[in-house]
Amino acid sequence: MEFELTEEQEDIKNAAREFAEKEFTAELGRKIDEKYEFPWMLYRKAAKLGFIGGSLPEEHGGQGLGCIEDCIVAEEFNRVDSTCAHLLSGIGFAALVPKFGTEEQNKKYVPRICKGEIVCAMALTEPNHGSDAGMVGLETTAVKDRNEWVINGAKTYITCGEEAEFVMVCCQTDPNAQPPYRGVSMIIVEKGTKGFDTNSLKPKLGFRGAPQAELSFDNVRIPLGNLLGQENRGFHQIMSYFDFSRIPIAAGAIGIAQGAYESSLKYSTQREQFFQPIANFQVTQFKIAEMATKIETARLLTYKAAWLVENKPEQRRLVTKISSMAKAYAAKISKEVTDEAIQIHGGVGYVDSDIERHYRDTRINDIIEGTGEIQKYIVARECYREIGFSV
Repeated sequence: MEFELTEEQEDIKNAAREFAEKEFTAELGRKIDEKYEFPWMLYRKAAKLGFIGGSLPEEHGGQGLGCIEDCIVAEEFNRVDSTCAHLLSGIGFAALVPKFGTEEQNKKYVPRICKGEIVCAMALTEPNHGSDAGMVGLETTAVKDRNEWVINGAKTYITCGEEAEFVMVCCQTDPNAQPPYRGVSMIIVEKGTKGFDTNSLKPKLGFRGAPQAELSFDNVRIPLGNLLGQENRGFHQIMSYFDFSRIPIAAGAIGIAQGAYESSLKYSTQREQFFQPIANFQVTQFKIAEMATKIETARLLTYKAAWLVENKPEQRRLVTKISSMAKAYAAKISKEVTDEAIQIHGGVGYVDSDIERHYRDTRINDIIEGTGEIQKYIVARECYREIGFSV
């Protein structure tokens, strides 16, 4: 597969870089990190320039672009400042609405997201269930009562859970389904609905510009029309969307690594030990070489995944395998590169720079939307299927 950016994509890349370098100051990033604030100001500015909802439909205010463009923006934003780049978390799972929602749901929510007026969230993880939620059944239930759903239960670690204007809640709607994931539905719950409460989760290691929350549902009554997609197909909907959404996360991780690498490359020519720049030492040169190689490898894998999503969607298993490879590998190398960046910067990297903040921020990439272990299981499963063996 040969791949290079089109002229339009190059323009998007340049515009994203220009916006980030102008607006994402280290001072602002530190402020967001310290106060656990979602960067609303940046979110709205980005929306005015079309960076929010790039892959959402044009008829509802989006740009109608693809996965590659989302990756470009995610990488460029995170390259400059990972904490400011958390504004992209406000889009969250917004694409689930045009992908599975009704026309009424699309008109109600998507234009407001594209304008930067609101953010959304998706709630799957529960206090007792994370990666295994689909197999053991959800404790959050939705029961029909005449023309309403009645929701009870709790969710946790929900990104932008408090800020979200609406949350797409995964509920067990068929308690007898076997396996349990065949009885999961997604239901839209709006902020302020009676019985729906949120509680902020902090302190936390990083990713603080995308506040996380616990959600509780106490006899929350929701119209039946708030069902998103098909009844009892919610888990399938989420899994199919993950093939897309994991790829920009990988690109964001690459962006963090790229920024850390560039900072390290420059600093190694300025920091002196034994009367010379540490760039003269082979041990430093080897670190730089390995950092650059890991980033380039992860980037090629990630953009291959994005290309497959757009050009070979019918090859579902291949898309699933490569997107999981990209997510797992990019998250891994981003941790490694930022760790080496701290080593190259020495004490200043640990105490008096933004490298340590980006190091903390990137750790979440190996957890959200499927842990690194889950990604490896998916890759292995698809590899074995290719030779006719089931695991």
